[in-house]
Formats: sequence, C-alpha cells, structure tokens
Amino acid sequence: MAYVISDDCVSCGACAGGCPVGAISEGDAHYQIDADTCIECGACAGTCPSGAISQE
Repeated sequence: MAYVISDDCVSCGACAGGCPVGAISEGDAHYQIDADTCIECGACAGTCPSGAISQE
C-alpha cells in the first residue's frame, strides 16, 4: 500500500527530500505522493515533523 499525506501537512518539504524515488511533489493544498511511483519504503514518514504521512 502506498503512503499518503493527510491535511495535517504543513508543506515544509522535508518528506520530498527524503523520498529516494522522487514520488513526492507540492500539491495545491499540501504535498502529495504519487502512488504509482511510491515504493512503500516509509522514508518519507520518518522525516515528517507533523506526522502527516501514513500508509493507506
């Protein structure tokens, strides 16, 4: 299951820098993860200071 970013995201960008495959980009309201690119490694969840990233 791919990881997702909730509305708790503060758009700091920490997760994007931690993604080894570049699956995270800035969306309209907050950052978002491309489920087709995500390799489900969880690196992004470990970098999120607001705890906004979890598996679906």
